[in-house]
Amino acid sequence: MAGENAAGPGGDERDGGAGEPAGDDGDRDGPDPRVRPGRTADADRIRELQSHLRQPSPDLLEYGLAVGAARVTVADGRVVGYLLPVDAPNRPGVHLAELVVAPGFRREGRASGLLRAAIADADGPVTLQAHPDNDAALALYDSLGFEVVERRPDAYADGDALVLRRG
Repeated sequence: MAGENAAGPGGDERDGGAGEPAGDDGDRDGPDPRVRPGRTADADRIRELQSHLRQPSPDLLEYGLAVGAARVTVADGRVVGYLLPVDAPNRPGVHLAELVVAPGFRREGRASGLLRAAIADADGPVTLQAHPDNDAALALYDSLGFEVVERRPDAYADGDALVLRRG
């Protein structure tokens, strides 16, 4: 679901999944100092950001915050994006269920920073899901070494989903 909720079809701001970011600069090396672990105190702001997703999962978010899995990107002390990794069932690695960066903070490298943190933390392959029309997100994922491994017909109310994998 990761790619499915961040940026929807055609780079639409209401996309979701590994949240599909509406583009990113992707040029940063090393850890992004704007990225930190999500905290329970961030829950209300992250719930607001979930409104940009195609298929948000509030219960999964609550769990991710409780176990310390969520990562956030911050501007002036305010959460402006988040990534929610979850253990991949019956497989090694992690699945990026939700990724969102607020529209006013896109193309600043924030989605890249969140993705790089998740990749660095992963013990094995990283997967995510994206809408095939979300060109900006797909370009970002490609720049970080993700490859399309599956197409899921009718995964979204408005069409198919692509499953991408790195590692």
